[in-house]
Amino acid sequence: MRIYDCKTNHFENPVGYGLEGLRVSWKADSTDAAEQASARVTVRCGGEVLYDSGDAALDSLSTPLPIELRPRTRYEWKVAVTADNGDRAESGWNVFETAKLDEPWSAEWIGSPLGNEVPPILRKRFTLDSLPQNARIYVTGVGLYHLLLNGKPVSEERFLPGCTNYDEWLQYQTFDLLPLLKTGENELRVLLGDGWYKGRVLSGKNNYGDHYALLAELHLDELVLGTDGSWEASPSPYTFSDIYDGEVFDPSVAENWQPAVLLPEEKHTLAARAGVPVRIQQTLPVSELIRTPKDEYVLDIGQNMAGYVRFRCSAPAGTRVHLQFGEILQDDCFYRDNLRSAKAEFTYISDGTERIVEPLFTWFGFRFVKVEGIVPDPADFTACVIHSDLQETGFIKTGLPKVDRLIQNARWGQRSNYLDIPTDCPQRDERLGWTADTQVFTGTACWFTDAYAFLAKYVRDMASEQKTLDGSVPVIIPSFGMKGNSSVWSDAATIIPWTLYTYYGDPEILRAQYGSMRSWVDFIRKTDLENGGRCLWLTGFQFGDWLGLDSEGTNPDNTRGGTDDYYIASAFYYWSTHIVAESARILGYETDAARYGLLADRILSAIRAEYFTPTGRLAITTQTAYVLALHFGLFPPQTAQRTIDELAHKLNLADIHLRTGFVGTAYLCRVLSANGLHDLAVRLLLNEDYPSWLYAVNMGATTIWERWNSVLPDGHLSGIGMNSLNHYAYGSIVDWMFRYLGGLEPDEKVPGFRKVRMAPRPHPRMTSTDMRYDSACGVYRIKWELRKDGSLELDVEVPFGAQAELVLPNKNGAPVRLRAGRYHYDYVPDVPFAAPLSADTSVSELLNLPEALEVFESAGFDPMKIMANDRKSPLRTVMKHYGSEELLEKIEAAFAARA
Repeated sequence: MRIYDCKTNHFENPVGYGLEGLRVSWKADSTDAAEQASARVTVRCGGEVLYDSGDAALDSLSTPLPIELRPRTRYEWKVAVTADNGDRAESGWNVFETAKLDEPWSAEWIGSPLGNEVPPILRKRFTLDSLPQNARIYVTGVGLYHLLLNGKPVSEERFLPGCTNYDEWLQYQTFDLLPLLKTGENELRVLLGDGWYKGRVLSGKNNYGDHYALLAELHLDELVLGTDGSWEASPSPYTFSDIYDGEVFDPSVAENWQPAVLLPEEKHTLAARAGVPVRIQQTLPVSELIRTPKDEYVLDIGQNMAGYVRFRCSAPAGTRVHLQFGEILQDDCFYRDNLRSAKAEFTYISDGTERIVEPLFTWFGFRFVKVEGIVPDPADFTACVIHSDLQETGFIKTGLPKVDRLIQNARWGQRSNYLDIPTDCPQRDERLGWTADTQVFTGTACWFTDAYAFLAKYVRDMASEQKTLDGSVPVIIPSFGMKGNSSVWSDAATIIPWTLYTYYGDPEILRAQYGSMRSWVDFIRKTDLENGGRCLWLTGFQFGDWLGLDSEGTNPDNTRGGTDDYYIASAFYYWSTHIVAESARILGYETDAARYGLLADRILSAIRAEYFTPTGRLAITTQTAYVLALHFGLFPPQTAQRTIDELAHKLNLADIHLRTGFVGTAYLCRVLSANGLHDLAVRLLLNEDYPSWLYAVNMGATTIWERWNSVLPDGHLSGIGMNSLNHYAYGSIVDWMFRYLGGLEPDEKVPGFRKVRMAPRPHPRMTSTDMRYDSACGVYRIKWELRKDGSLELDVEVPFGAQAELVLPNKNGAPVRLRAGRYHYDYVPDVPFAAPLSADTSVSELLNLPEALEVFESAGFDPMKIMANDRKSPLRTVMKHYGSEELLEKIEAAFAARA
């Protein structure tokens, strides 16, 4: 047996992190045993054992450590696991180290005498007669800081101290200085840039402050050196830096050292870091150097991404190398108008020496780079992909190249937008933590990566914003002063923590966020009571089904779907209340569980009374309306099948094409597969014309687009007002792929993937899937192939400590109960996976099915005579249009005979 993936508060060997709710977790594998019989956790500090659990029934997903933490102290822990067959293994020693906790700072805030618009370097020189045994720096700054010791970076991390609601809390970090210290004179330099704190974000600059400041404290054994009046300041060679507009680097800027200034009025609520490190995660070569019709030099990276390019330059002194970044070419020329006001550029003013050049305090969303000032050699340029350092956990392949490209597009969307905060897009004058984008993608994010710590920090910021807003949740987090709320967006306060609990099985996220979750529901309840108390949300601004395609009118720039805003708002009011009730039950808050459970029941009754007729028909007849009714269980119980049938009918009227926006798309295919309409879900996935996921793939997309038609068939953008080519919300389809193509469905009642339902769904048009998921409990694997002879081969793996209910596809009999292990099945299904033959199938699809062609031939029907424009419509609609109803009945009878 092997113990692996040992973590403290979901971090591996964290140093200087906030450790509230201290707990550890681990996984085990490489054993013939099925489950853990007992475990033993030992914690020591300086060789002294502080805690020994003894062999006990410990939770491998979240075991609290009941020890009192001391500031700036290193602890070690290990776990020994005994399995149910007597197998036993022990981990190595794992580490966690506290930050300053409640210890007061001896350092003072300092700033620059150069003014608020001149980015400074702050430095401290000090001499060591000998090297210390221990050397740590505790440091933060505003806006961003970059730390150098003796000319070398102290850390590979970028964009420190990270993006938070600076009005409420500012992170500080802890770094080990020992590898870079030397005897004799040492020099510590800190470069400061604008960043989120004082740079241009949203509507303007200085959202949180208008100046640069630094706080740092060095602990070298017993010697403590803090920022104070002995530090010096000089202009930085990074003469301008901004997240939207880019950076100017001029290494010829002369150093002019002056005394730093003390900032006694500087006040920030400091907290040990919670954010996941942001680093360069991979590098990509230039795919092609393009000489455009406008005589531009443009580098094509071949992949839309977030980061920047690093390049070697030896141009003569004074040469201005100017780089601009864009996502797409237009008419074969460089283009960046869809970035709106963001300049997204980098300027290097050469000092004549050969050097490797790269930005420091900015990044870009791009695939193409226009280079001016030099004739670029592609070999000198490297694209640096930057995002938060998240462990990749899930992989899925379908064997269909376009679908697999779509999966990669969604993965690249996450990489591009999980940069300290989950942004909507990485390129234009936005890059904000829009809550709906994040909320609908959270499930997919948790399949692809271990996203717990990243999103836990994000919802912590959410809670901090609510403190001054009576529980209201802004639609972007951090808000940068934008305080308005909306359903779906603000419901991220409940849905994200609940999703994290479901995937990772750690109730601490519910405990930490419970006040936030409850206060959001209370805010809606208060709004409702002020407007009649109908247990519905019927007032105020709503984004609705954002970018849905079913609104009235033909304005191509319309952003609002056709589903009633307040139906959506009330549906999510119910769901958030339900989540709060369930969370209270899990946490043992029985009074709250009863109170919010009763409120949820009242909201549900009010929704049924308001939006369903007495016979159970939903009064709002959009795709999204039906999807929400089915996903949240809003329909009257006796009308479930009617609601399913009406959704299917609605899709048939749209020729099996979606009309959903941000709200409906996230659940659409899940609802279809969960309610016996898996064939429709597959058809939606495999559509290749607009609107569909594969339309973008066919147009060359390497990330997920913001709009279903962000790029028109002629290659031109559909508009520039709001048109990002790297906007991951519609990547939520991958959540459905893991659940229903791969067939791994988590059980909310037994969270953390301790218990799952395995139910892969082969389909005549999707004949294989291979998925692997390293869950909180361990590795699941489901691989299946539907052979041409109709037989099915299936391999599944269940991790140690988990249980699975396996539904063998199209095999009669009860589900198979599986414990940990690997299982192989090879059989002929009792019910063949025949292509569905139906008059409700589009003509174009039937033309791809040999069985349908045989029926047509025997009936004397030639579908090729149907006009090409009509072939996308269901056969039934087309034949009625052509007056062939008698022939239609004959074909339907033949279809039924083959079923």
